[in-house]
Amino acid sequence: METSEAHRTAETVFRMERARLIAGLARIVRDVGRAEELAQDALVVALDRWPTSGIPDNPAAWLMATAKRRAIDALRRARMMERKHDEIGRDLELEQDSTIEAIEASMDDDIGDERLSLIFTACHPVLSTDARVALTLRLIGGLTTDEIARAFLSSETTIAQRIVRAKKSLGGAGIAYEVPRGAERDARLASVLEVVYLIFNEGYAASAGEDAIRPQLCAEAMRLGRILARLAPDDPEVHGLLALMEIQSSRLVARNGPDGVPLTLETQNRARWDQLLIHRGFAALERVRALGGEDGAYALQAALAACHARARRFEDTDWRMIAGLYDRLLTVLPSPVVALNRAVAHAMAFGPEKGLALLDALEGEPALKGYAPMAAARGDFLLRAGRRAEARTCFERAAELSGNESERAFLTRRAEQCAAC
Repeated sequence: METSEAHRTAETVFRMERARLIAGLARIVRDVGRAEELAQDALVVALDRWPTSGIPDNPAAWLMATAKRRAIDALRRARMMERKHDEIGRDLELEQDSTIEAIEASMDDDIGDERLSLIFTACHPVLSTDARVALTLRLIGGLTTDEIARAFLSSETTIAQRIVRAKKSLGGAGIAYEVPRGAERDARLASVLEVVYLIFNEGYAASAGEDAIRPQLCAEAMRLGRILARLAPDDPEVHGLLALMEIQSSRLVARNGPDGVPLTLETQNRARWDQLLIHRGFAALERVRALGGEDGAYALQAALAACHARARRFEDTDWRMIAGLYDRLLTVLPSPVVALNRAVAHAMAFGPEKGLALLDALEGEPALKGYAPMAAARGDFLLRAGRRAEARTCFERAAELSGNESERAFLTRRAEQCAAC
């Protein structure tokens, strides 16, 4: 067999099965860092052997078996040295054969929901939010530290250190590599969904840098959402988040103009919206309804996105329905940002003066001080009310507050349009 062909196959299979391999190995060695090393070692062996021995009938199983055998070899060496084997995270004396026998017995085990266990582990609340995001993208997403660093405008060294510290924290805390049950599962699932949503949102509306959108992060978040939907098919909020991401992503190619400046919903070419993603999002929403989860936070946000997706023209948007959905969302997810978005919806449904009154009620919110969308919303309401000079001042203020260059250009243009009219 051609060496290059064997190498391409090995690398492709590894990329597809990487998260599954690490998940299965982490359950055995109880150390996610060691599991990642064992998976990488198995790839190295495959790259060496497959060009001469040929590609196995089940290459993924071959990689797993090879990695597990290397784990067994390490355990045997440790036992012969009669000392604790800290490298694989077990902190127990290896004086009996039971550990090795257990691993050997699991050589042909079905991996089952172990990827779900790995996701729950990577998103454990013992880690900071930044650490959870980085570790999830590294272990489950398979992104390199350089790719993660570029996506979040950070240095590769910072991301690498964050990931190493996260792995050490998990090992030091003695976290079980399993899916929790009952109330703990619900609490931990919220952390998992939060991480996936943060990854998506940073891609959909970049908080800093030159690009308004980072499609790679959106795609990775959706992939994680689809994995969760397969592994937790009866959880409505999982499907709600997936529906939200699918529908929002349908607009990605239409969100920026030829010059890279963002376009509002009013000015986007809706013929460019991805109908396949929209229908997938609708299907996920139907699953939410079947499971009785329509009042979940992600389900309600998905329903809001669906209102926009159903409108063939901006003028067809059902703003009263959107305002009602935001009323419900604010009770489920009370936050200043949701209240701000609710004000926008009410301004569109009932007039700009209604929106301005709701914004006035939010002026004292510490989280909204220095928040560019707050000033931009006020500018939009004032513009719709015919108060152009005041609107211009608000758009200029919003542009000053924005950390994203594309957004800043968009807000500056709106301010200039107010002056030109």
